[in-house]
Amino acid sequence: MTAARDEILARIRATTRAAAPAVPQGYRRRSERTGVVERFCERVADYRADVHRAAAGAVGAEVEAVLAARAATRIGVPRGLPAAWRPGTDVVEDGGLTPSELDALDGVVTGCEVAIAETGTIVLAGGPADGRRALTLVPDLHVCVVEERRIVDLLPEAIARLEEIVRRERRPLTFVSGPSATSDIELSRVEGVHGPRDLVVLVVS
Repeated sequence: MTAARDEILARIRATTRAAAPAVPQGYRRRSERTGVVERFCERVADYRADVHRAAAGAVGAEVEAVLAARAATRIGVPRGLPAAWRPGTDVVEDGGLTPSELDALDGVVTGCEVAIAETGTIVLAGGPADGRRALTLVPDLHVCVVEERRIVDLLPEAIARLEEIVRRERRPLTFVSGPSATSDIELSRVEGVHGPRDLVVLVVS
């Protein structure tokens, strides 16, 4: 056994290590496609998220309707969430709520930093309207307001927008593609394992 191992290791040491070949990086960095917003809505819906469209002046009313349909009354919000997006229910601003206090919320309403149409992903960057990561992971309902101007087509376009935020402010990034779900156990899909099981994406023109 030892002799066989020594022989294998000797062969590895004797191997000539050539330089790694250059990897072509000709992937698309920018998109010229149209219909980016519609594509984003379709992909998000494919992930079993609930997608709504609203005009800029109707965000508050749409948020209210979403929460009323789910009988959600005690809602957490980041401190920087615009006043026009806040529901008129029992709103709790997150100033460092404990896990138990977060768990007692019926849901949370936030914005996002950027959204990716190709993958149906929203990116939270810990900004004033995004809130901290725990705020969107503990409550069972997450209502995310996505302004159309924040939607890009490709992942490289999103990274370009996020790069300076990460470099300058060292913010953590959370990429969300649909409600929290896993199929690790016997390939059976289970939702709400490590995040909200109910994701509502409100796309605002």
